[in-house]
Amino acid sequence: METTTLMRKPLMERFSIKNITASLLQLLLQIARAREFSLVIMLILIGCGLHLYTGEFFNSFGKEMERAAKNGRLISELDSRLSYAIDEGRFFTEANLRAVGLGFAASAIMVFGMTAALVSGGFDLSVGSVYALGGVVVAMALRDGHNVGTAILYGVGVGVLAGAVNGLLITWAKINPFIATLGMLGIARGLGLVLTKGTPVTVAFEDFPSFVDPLGQGVTKGFPNLIIIGIGTIIIGDILMRHSARFRQIYYVGGNEEAARLSGINVRRVKIGVYILSGMLAALAGVLSVSRFTVADPGAATGEELRVIAACIIGGCSLRGGKGTVLGGLLGLIFVALINNAMILTKVPVYYQQLTMGIVLLLAVGLDTLGQHWAEIKTTVRHWWFRLKNLVNHVASGGLFANSKSKPS
Repeated sequence: METTTLMRKPLMERFSIKNITASLLQLLLQIARAREFSLVIMLILIGCGLHLYTGEFFNSFGKEMERAAKNGRLISELDSRLSYAIDEGRFFTEANLRAVGLGFAASAIMVFGMTAALVSGGFDLSVGSVYALGGVVVAMALRDGHNVGTAILYGVGVGVLAGAVNGLLITWAKINPFIATLGMLGIARGLGLVLTKGTPVTVAFEDFPSFVDPLGQGVTKGFPNLIIIGIGTIIIGDILMRHSARFRQIYYVGGNEEAARLSGINVRRVKIGVYILSGMLAALAGVLSVSRFTVADPGAATGEELRVIAACIIGGCSLRGGKGTVLGGLLGLIFVALINNAMILTKVPVYYQQLTMGIVLLLAVGLDTLGQHWAEIKTTVRHWWFRLKNLVNHVASGGLFANSKSKPS
């Protein structure tokens, strides 16, 4: 009995209410400190603000509240305005949320590949052009009589080939990722224009229902299949990046490439795999977009690479590599989508959307750079603050002129 009690006592202490409470508090604190948590809170606040704004909650708010306060009806007036805004708001409606979800679903697929590229210490500027080329290839393959599976394989295969070329140029030819992927951006876009002679390729629903219906335009239990595929890709990518040994190597390569090489990681293979993944997912997104719109436009997704990069950086990725999550990239993409949706709901001209995207990208990169150098900035400021304080104390105590006064004239 004594032996059993002695063996059970540590186990009971380990699972005591005090220890469980402390563990839960620590877990909640870690969640609260996570970038993803702050992004979720920000997205909820933006959504609520947009819903109230489109429900005319803020129209003449100050004057109406002042008048209601004078008449002693402040609470009732606030309640009636809030109820009206909740009922009439246009953000949290099924149609708007579906439009927002379909708007970023294809880009969400590319977020996985771009996150891997950024974590590895590079980036992929060719995803928008590969997106368009993949759509063009699958549409032309279907038009030429290939079955759906073969056509999709051709479209995704083009992305794999483009990613492999990017990876080989970066690892073996030692070309900077910016130059290599910028060159591929032009090549892929040019190939799409050459193949189609600059005209869109139509994929009619009547001719290819097995391609259009289950992928781009299909619905499962009220949810569009395209959104389900996008979210599913994000979930799989986030799990792999967090828990797969092979995908964890990407963080080691991005954090310290030389240390990763010395520890036995094949850096070239990891980087080539990253760019193949990015190209494949970009082409897959293009294939799905053709399934949704039933047309392949060689000029589609122009500037999409900037949107995806901005989303990943907002979500926590670093341009220096070794940092970032796929889930954070998705939340950053939703943030960008909400900005565009806000401009649509508030009737801001569409021409301002590209301007806003450029500003968002600059702010994201600027804040990322500031965060990386924040420790250095704090150390430098603290160093000069102490020097200034010592100098002031020295002058106040008369130490600065002590030697000159003691010298004979």
